[in-house]
Amino acid sequence: MTIRAAAVAGQFYPSAPDALSAQLDSFLSIQKKEKAIAALCPHAGYIYSGSVAGSVYSRLELPRKIILLGPNHSGIGPQFSVMAEGGWEVPNGLLPIDGELAKRILEETPFFTADETAHEFEHSLEVQLPFIARLRPDASIVPVTMTPALLDYLKKAGHGIARAINAEKEDVLLLVSSDMSHYVPDATAREKDRLAITRILELDPEGLLDTVTENRISMCGYIPAIVMLYAARMLGAKGGELAGYDTSASASGDLGQVVGYAGIIIK
Repeated sequence: MTIRAAAVAGQFYPSAPDALSAQLDSFLSIQKKEKAIAALCPHAGYIYSGSVAGSVYSRLELPRKIILLGPNHSGIGPQFSVMAEGGWEVPNGLLPIDGELAKRILEETPFFTADETAHEFEHSLEVQLPFIARLRPDASIVPVTMTPALLDYLKKAGHGIARAINAEKEDVLLLVSSDMSHYVPDATAREKDRLAITRILELDPEGLLDTVTENRISMCGYIPAIVMLYAARMLGAKGGELAGYDTSASASGDLGQVVGYAGIIIK
């Protein structure tokens, strides 16, 4: 079995298991758990975005199967890259890939490609795994990265993923990894991010694309978010809820150049 070793442990989050567990627990709170069709979490270093991610994970009743959708920051590999076998290792666990679910996704979306190269150094999905391993150590995953594509392909991707989920005999969570605005003043980030968040909460993939494009919002994961929205609507989602929002200024004190972080639950 191919094991994808942690690439950003010690950079984005602690590499020592005890320190990692302690930091994760500082972000998690005891809340009533709820089922969700999908969610969106940030993927910056935990000192910046961990509390927003924790606001989502604290509320989710995590199912055993999780499909991870994230941006491909490096551009390495195919446009839609699915790691279809093996497992991902992080300091607090080893999460196997659900090969059957990955195979079904590839069958339902013929333009997706089974590929490991896009995932080798990509941090966006890895940063979610310590939270998942802490809360659901028996979880299995399907990692998918994406680069920009025409809206028609994003719609087909979402519908294909929804069909794959509908064929499962148990619940599956669709988890998008994305940060919001990048390297703009704090007030600008909050204003622009509010526009994009509203489109997500309204389950409006076309509106999200238009809003990001027209307002030049540097949301790195808007492509996987659009795919998720198409899938969520097909899966019967009724709406979204903002679980948390913050910018990097809360940790850095720098209001001039911030990154925005949103935590969203789709039910």
